[in-house]
Parts: sequence; C-alpha cells; structure tokens
Amino acid sequence: MNNGKKLFIFDIDGTLTDSVALYHQVIIDTLKELGIEKIDTNFNAYLHHTDSYALKLNFEQNFNENFEDSLLDKFDDLLEKQFLKHPPISEINGAKNAIDSLRMASQFFCFATGSLPKPAQIKLNQCNIWNSPELIATSKTSLNREGFVLDAIERSKLYYDVTHFDEIISVGDGIWDLKTAQNLDLDFIGIGLKNKELLIQNGCEIWFEDMKDFYSFLK
Repeated sequence: MNNGKKLFIFDIDGTLTDSVALYHQVIIDTLKELGIEKIDTNFNAYLHHTDSYALKLNFEQNFNENFEDSLLDKFDDLLEKQFLKHPPISEINGAKNAIDSLRMASQFFCFATGSLPKPAQIKLNQCNIWNSPELIATSKTSLNREGFVLDAIERSKLYYDVTHFDEIISVGDGIWDLKTAQNLDLDFIGIGLKNKELLIQNGCEIWFEDMKDFYSFLK
C-alpha cells in the first residue's frame, strides 16, 4: 500500500457490526408487515445482497406488479422500527477502535452497505462506531453493490474535499464484497471466519479474523 491519498470503504453488517442474523429476521418481519407473505429467505442466493433488492424481488413475486422506488422510504422507516424492537447489537471485535484510529490519524474512510439509511446508522450508533450520514452510502441509491460503492467514493470526495484517491481499499466479510471490489478494480481486505475459505478461494489476498487484527495492521 502506498502513502498517497488512501480511502477505506467499510461494509457494515458482519464487518463492523455483529448484526447479520438479526437483520435477516428484521427484513423478513418488515416484508410481512408490508403484506408480503411468500418470502425468499435464501438471502445469500440473491442476485444483489441488498435491502432494496430484497424488497423489489419479494414485492414483485407476491403482487405480480412492478416495484416502485417510492416504497423504499416506507421500507426504511419500518426496518428502523422493527430493528429497535430488539436488544442493541454488538460490534465486531475491534471495530470501534479501528474507526477511531483512522479518525485520529486523519485517514479517509467511509461506509458502503446493502442496508437502507436508517437501520445502517442505528447499527453503527448502537456499537458506538463514529459515523456521519454524509459518509454512508446505502442501497437506497442502487440495487447493486457496485452502484453504492461508487456512491461512497463520490461522497468521500465531497466530504474530504479531494478530487481523487491514489488507493481505495474495500473492507468486507462477504463474497459479494470481494466480487464488487474485483469488478471495480479496488483493493480488498477480508474480515471474519465465516466466509474465510470462500474469500481466499476467490482471490482474497489479505484477511483478518476480526477488526481487532485489522486495527493492529493499521498500527
């Protein structure tokens, strides 16, 4: 890695917050609240691993009509309410310290998540992980991960007042995070045990067990 203008792009669920299992249940409960009864719960097989795609797919399969983007605001509100019914989640070990370390070093970073805006910020806040709405790109702007990762880069340019980054590093726990980084020609760092072998088999060259190890790597 070089010493130029470097941007870290962090996934949230499973990378910074221990929220994957709970959030899947929250999505199911919220879809049911919208009257969607037949729900495809094989989330890992979705074409796009995002809230917006989960709503679009299940809405269109249940009602046999085109999904309207205007539903995203309602889905976002309902996801927030459903999520807050549950006890607060925990961080992935070392996540808060890693983000705090980047801030103290005036290092550029942002967040790109398949979640929608309100639950994304709640998850970070419950884990006491510093964040700013201006630096959180979500699936509200794009069904696919490439779209909101590019959005995160543009948001970061505005927030940090820079015109380009010499190096961009995506940090995530899922194969979809790795594939997105590869599609966009970004560097990638894998996090977590769950998908370790799959990530390595698909070309992940740098991997850490948790964010504590990533934090040690930063130091």
